Amino acid sequence: MATKKKKVETPIDHRETFVSLQKNFIDSEVPIEEKLKTLYDLQQADRAIDSLILRRGELPSEVEAIESDLAMVKAAQTGITSLIDEFTNKIALDKQSIADCDAQTDKLKAELDTISNSREFDIINKEIENQGYLRQIAEKDISELKMKIEEKKAELEDIKAEIAVKSADLKAKKKELDDVVKSTADEEKALVARREECASRIDERVMSAYERIRASVHNHLAVVSVYNGNACGGCFNVITPQRLIDVASGKKLIICEHCGRIIVNYGSKAEEE
Repeated sequence: MATKKKKVETPIDHRETFVSLQKNFIDSEVPIEEKLKTLYDLQQADRAIDSLILRRGELPSEVEAIESDLAMVKAAQTGITSLIDEFTNKIALDKQSIADCDAQTDKLKAELDTISNSREFDIINKEIENQGYLRQIAEKDISELKMKIEEKKAELEDIKAEIAVKSADLKAKKKELDDVVKSTADEEKALVARREECASRIDERVMSAYERIRASVHNHLAVVSVYNGNACGGCFNVITPQRLIDVASGKKLIICEHCGRIIVNYGSKAEEE
């Protein structure tokens, strides 16, 4: 008994276009008319979804820009706060250094009362003098650090004010965007369901080509109708008479030789506009 040969699936090439899929359309068990109509319905659903997104205008990008700015300002706030903490810790160390100098100076002064020769006396006095210099250095460091802290605190206040303004702007923009999204939520949900239903009836290779071409053209139309009776509804170049006949028959996959889109016998001039 002869064994039935298993059909070998061609791997999906994400650079593939509708032109290279023409044979795939002919060999498919699904009628070409049905495949073309499904592609057209898919394109119409995507057009409607694109239209909804377009209603949101610049709001999504504005929200994203404010969020990015706010993140940068908050990062600057964190950096300055860390710097103030660093300066404060350094002041604490300098104060401890001053206390150590004072303690060492008192100890050395007490030793002076027990010294019997001038050489040791001079050595201890020199050490007392050095402790005085170290104390002065620490005091100067503390003074400079306190000035820096005041400067950074002033910067911090400006940043806090900027954060408050940007946060208020972000809240307002998000509300505006949410209002627009909510107003079209039901419509968008229905369109997405319609799109998914169409996509489920299209094989992966065709879907891959559809998505690639949609992403590569400015109006996101991969499947178009005849425009003005004799032109491609995507690039508006004139279609030859024979191709117009083939489009009208709905029996062939007709590709625009100028832009690579599928041209179908559905829709109207008004829809393409």
